[in-house]
Amino acid sequence: MRHGLEIPCGGGDVAVSTLVELGELAESAGWDGVFLEDYVIHYSGDDPSTYDPWLVLTAIAGRTDRVRLGTTVTALPRRRPAKLAREVLTLDHLSAGRATVAVGVGDPGDRGLAAFGEPTELAVRAAMLDEGLDLLTGLLGGERVDHRGTHYRAEQVALRPPPVQSPRVPVWVGGSTQAGAVRRRAARADGIVPYKLTDTDGWADFTPDEVRDLVAALPSTRADGQPFDVAIGGRRRRPDERAERAYHRELAAAGATWWLEYVPVGDPAAMRAAVARGPLR
Repeated sequence: MRHGLEIPCGGGDVAVSTLVELGELAESAGWDGVFLEDYVIHYSGDDPSTYDPWLVLTAIAGRTDRVRLGTTVTALPRRRPAKLAREVLTLDHLSAGRATVAVGVGDPGDRGLAAFGEPTELAVRAAMLDEGLDLLTGLLGGERVDHRGTHYRAEQVALRPPPVQSPRVPVWVGGSTQAGAVRRRAARADGIVPYKLTDTDGWADFTPDEVRDLVAALPSTRADGQPFDVAIGGRRRRPDERAERAYHRELAAAGATWWLEYVPVGDPAAMRAAVARGPLR
């Protein structure tokens, strides 16, 4: 199981230089991946600093050689699939094949939807995601795509150059495992970034048995023949590192391929310390 960081794309007065520094530090500290949130307006504060994740990841790519770079997650209904595919393919080349993109319907509380006239109805966004997912995966594989749908159109077009990764840049699907559509969408992609609906008090971790059941319900391999990615986590490290390490071992045994640890927005020194301590192996 690999260990990645989930880093905010903004919040408070965090500087973009700090985010780039954290990405560079992640590689030297032994992390396997750096994944940024994707918001036009960050969810914390009244008018928080917010930065485009793909531009930040591009800067990190120029300062690193090994870590995987991506988002968790990009609201595909808020993005044009062709524009997103062009950005991801560019990062794939700049990073020598280290790009990944995770997509979902988007956070229902995302202020960047209604504020800019984007669709907010869940049914509409779900339909856009279903249609856009096929278009995105085709474009990220360098295929010639012919698509005429309700929301998107592509007339016999291929994006060149093709991806460094073969057969395509890995695509993960994010969302609640309590929604069957999330699992069905993920089965058409290369991985899943699951979470539980927030209908319980506080955070609820996936149990190893729940991860085992999830793995059994998804494809065993992704498009390139590698194991289908199941990226668990999305929270801060617990204080009891011995218990946390044991939990990670159980997740790995259950079939999880990634553990993602969240770095909350805060004092830059505290954020750097959270990254510099490295993953729990």
